[in-house]
Amino acid sequence: MIKAEGLEKSFGKLKVLKGVDLAVAPAEVVSIVGASGAGKSTLLQILGTLSTPDRGSLEIDGADVLCLSGDRLSDFRGRKIGFVFQSHNLLSEFTALENVMIPAFIAGISRKKAQERAKALLEEMGLGARLDHKPSELSGGEQQRVAIARALVNRPAVVLADEPSGNLDSRTKQEIHQLFFDLREKHGQTFVIVTHDPALADLCDRKLEMKDGLFL
Repeated sequence: MIKAEGLEKSFGKLKVLKGVDLAVAPAEVVSIVGASGAGKSTLLQILGTLSTPDRGSLEIDGADVLCLSGDRLSDFRGRKIGFVFQSHNLLSEFTALENVMIPAFIAGISRKKAQERAKALLEEMGLGARLDHKPSELSGGEQQRVAIARALVNRPAVVLADEPSGNLDSRTKQEIHQLFFDLREKHGQTFVIVTHDPALADLCDRKLEMKDGLFL
């Protein structure tokens, strides 16, 4: 599902990635761990096509994404990649249902189908009674579930998560961690998760450690 070879990335004179190779199988859940500054988030941004490497190659679901640009790249990202961040990044003026529907609208999905998908995902995550609640009316764990539903609404091949449980209490963390694996079993998505949480990292199919811009 993901094949990256020789990824390098520098910011000025600072070389953050030094030739990273990564292969992730379909429906695999992989965690990436390491100290701050190791290059984890930079790698995730490149995998998500939000940043371009200085050197190297990257294929996602069979597509050479480094050859895409402009609208073609945006369309690929919207259809194939879902993002979950530590901060939920929900739009405060919209309900849970509307927040989940927004990526579907951007992808050109009809309002009826977008609403059906969003409602089904939120119900699957135990939020069927919270569809019309705005983010300020939801707990942190509920907000993160909405964010995960938003990442899945376009049925992406790959979901990239950056510290997805970093702001949650221990009980809610466990629920969110299990949710990733439940979703994998039901929907078959591939997950790449950057985390400092050892419990989440150890649950994954594989745990990869980064240090100084390379995997150990």
